[in-house]
Amino acid sequence: MITKFSFPTEIHFGPGARHLVAEHLKQQGVKRPLIVTDRGLAALAILHDFAESLAGLDVKVYAGVFGNPVKKQVDDGAAAFRAHRADCVVGFGGGAALDVAKAVALMAVHEGSVLEYAWDHPKVRPITNALPYFVALPTTSGTGSEVGRSSVISDDATHVKKIVFNPALLAKAVFADPELTLELPAGITAATGMDALTHNVESYLSPAYHPLCDGIALEGARIAAHALETAVTQPKNLRARSDMMMSSMMGAIAFQKDLGAVHSCAHALGTVVDMHHGLANGIMIDHVMRFNSDAAGTKMAELARVCGGGATAASFVEWLAALKGRIGIPARLGDRGVRASDIPRLVEIAVNDICHQTNPKPVSAADFERIFTQAL
Repeated sequence: MITKFSFPTEIHFGPGARHLVAEHLKQQGVKRPLIVTDRGLAALAILHDFAESLAGLDVKVYAGVFGNPVKKQVDDGAAAFRAHRADCVVGFGGGAALDVAKAVALMAVHEGSVLEYAWDHPKVRPITNALPYFVALPTTSGTGSEVGRSSVISDDATHVKKIVFNPALLAKAVFADPELTLELPAGITAATGMDALTHNVESYLSPAYHPLCDGIALEGARIAAHALETAVTQPKNLRARSDMMMSSMMGAIAFQKDLGAVHSCAHALGTVVDMHHGLANGIMIDHVMRFNSDAAGTKMAELARVCGGGATAASFVEWLAALKGRIGIPARLGDRGVRASDIPRLVEIAVNDICHQTNPKPVSAADFERIFTQAL
């Protein structure tokens, strides 16, 4: 059996990496970059200072990203790209902004709807044209979208998430600067950190064959386990912030091996109740791991060992629950307003989500119903 591996992204990692962007773009012949970011960052000095650092370039900012990104945000961003006659996309923000930035680069040079490029579209459009030069600067440590080859965009009406997956979406260069995360509030740090941890855990547990990703995921989980609480409680701790940014990238690199049922649950919660993706992962991870424990006991025990949570699958579940409590992640869905009446729709979305196809054990609709009910 032949398996293809690829880890091609150029990464500039460390405090101050953002200051390298201007010279890098100039070396690439870029003259008119479009910065794609979110509404919250657009109002902060951190974005203004970054835009100012691109002196000598004709910079335009598109700040139409908010919440879970939808098709209209991509359409508006692509229109901004064309209006500026841009020759480059600079993604600056968390996972939503970076996902939209990739999709803007795609739709700036392609026709139709971005949702028609999703992998599961019945008549999926091919990516035929070279995309504009794209660089990414993450401002959270969670999705790892900066090193990913996918973009998650929702339908405006149904809010169903669609995934555009193609190596063409990879950033040409990543500038991972942990100083950009120092001002994140504790709640966002915790939720995005649980997203990073979940990526590493689910990638490691996936039955797909990819030993390279297994090694990255296990170390990524170890790093997050020892840094996340410090990043939440000591927000100016640059070492903890750096470790979480690295763990986030490692999780996103590893999940080319695929994910699991935690993500199917989280995608359903994002669709039905518009829950933040990292928060949804954080709430659901121990409940799904309890379900997985009889099928992935050996690997979960190894996760327990490296995370400092014992040496059994059960102790790993207990460690996850305790970590959530220490960093302010709700133990149950009901704590965030999810109701029993939401469960049928949650099950419908989750069972149709691709991620659980690489869960350590099969997950039926009845299984999802039990998991959501027990998590309520």
